Amino acid sequence: MDIGVETVAVSGSNGGPDPFGIEPKSTILGPDDALSGKLQLKSGGQILGNFSGQVECDGDLWIGSEAHVEADIRSDRVTIAGFVRGNIVASSRLKITSTGRLEGDAKVGALVVLEGGVHHGVIRVHPEGVPEREDKIVVDAASRPAPVAIRSVPDPVGRVRKMWGEFF
Repeated sequence: MDIGVETVAVSGSNGGPDPFGIEPKSTILGPDDALSGKLQLKSGGQILGNFSGQVECDGDLWIGSEAHVEADIRSDRVTIAGFVRGNIVASSRLKITSTGRLEGDAKVGALVVLEGGVHHGVIRVHPEGVPEREDKIVVDAASRPAPVAIRSVPDPVGRVRKMWGEFF
């Protein structure tokens, strides 16, 4: 099933803000459901089933432990407990739980990977904030520096081990 844009808003049970100060997460995609397309969320959400396409979320996005997501994701905070293949931009934090697996690159404000969490790709952590766009630096062949001869450097770790071995 393809959809153009889906906008989901979450409010408390009485239509107003939650009296306990906890913003509930709406289930966007159930464990037995599959969806492809572009998903835009104005607050947090959960993907518990299969999704492919693009996700833009203004709040917390939870990828459930049984979820299979093949999408590029842009969100404030992303928690991965299932499988994600795609690139992620998490302006605040990316968390990969012990059952989570990310195959793709990520730009994040902070990174948490629990023991058992798996990542294949490149992660760039920007504690000062994720840049909106990357400036490309173009270097022409005429301005490149001349090649430099590389020489071997003595192994300082081996020297330290040898020295400490004399004491212990």
